[in-house]
Amino acid sequence: MKAFEIGGAALKPGSSETIDLEVSVLANSTRFDLPVHVMHGLKPGPCFFMSAAVHGDEIQGVEIVRRVLAALRGRALAGTVLAVPIVNSFGFLTHSRYMPDRRDLNRSFPGSDGGSLASLLADLFFTQVVARSQYGVDYHTAALHRTNLPQIRVAPDDKELLRLADAFGPRVVLSSKLREGSLRQAAAKAGVKLLLYEGGEALRFDEVAIDAAVQGTLRFLKHIGMIEEAIPVPPHMLPVHASASSWLRAPEGGILHSLRRPGDRVGDGEELGVITGPLGQNPVSVVAEGGGIIIGRTHLPIVNRGDALFHLARLKSKTRAEQAVPDEDEII
Repeated sequence: MKAFEIGGAALKPGSSETIDLEVSVLANSTRFDLPVHVMHGLKPGPCFFMSAAVHGDEIQGVEIVRRVLAALRGRALAGTVLAVPIVNSFGFLTHSRYMPDRRDLNRSFPGSDGGSLASLLADLFFTQVVARSQYGVDYHTAALHRTNLPQIRVAPDDKELLRLADAFGPRVVLSSKLREGSLRQAAAKAGVKLLLYEGGEALRFDEVAIDAAVQGTLRFLKHIGMIEEAIPVPPHMLPVHASASSWLRAPEGGILHSLRRPGDRVGDGEELGVITGPLGQNPVSVVAEGGGIIIGRTHLPIVNRGDALFHLARLKSKTRAEQAVPDEDEII
């Protein structure tokens, strides 16, 4: 087993260290770095990365990375783990999704060493971490004032990614097209098998979503041979596969009274909520268009016409869904 070299450092087998990769110097002359925590195993194996806070306000992934690293300490590790808990430090410190120039870092990959600050950061992270890995998980949450059911998003028709997603064991595996400039797209072009995890909400910790991600990541590492043990997915919690998703939008403005929540199975024409005036006048039903499972919803009760309210995933197998999705009183 050879030493692992990154950022001018060489880590011996069985060692771990945080390496600071220089990004820039701030206006006050403070150095701005990209910290990468490296765990280099004693035995040969793949290189795996995990990343969080690509969107700076999606802070939950930072805690997920911390707990996964804590779970790995003391284990016999085969291969190398590269952990970047905070990719977009600018947005993280300012509670913002974006970079200082309002660019979305997840539309800036694979980046360039001669471009904007977002492009520079994307290039450094991609070349030093992502492109050196064979596998990875990127942790995300819903946007501000929304929440997501724990789920994995994979590129359509990638059978190996689907197997990895099933090994992870989320509530839902959603086939989702690759977006231009996204980390998923850049990783796919580089041959890196990357899962995108969604769960919880921006600027908050959701213990259910955190635990699902930690246990799922450990199952992922066991599946690819990097660790020997992980808690298996209970038979009644096998992932539901969804082929598409869409947002159900408010038919009218007013106060939303939600009747269903993430994880609930719904049928075509089922009432998911009611929008009324402040005193309950002029009620308007929010009705599902097609059946599926709710994988996300808004937290804001004050809505305008056209606002996104419920995110529905279309299931590939009703039978499997009925077996895999718990009753609503089991969903927290």
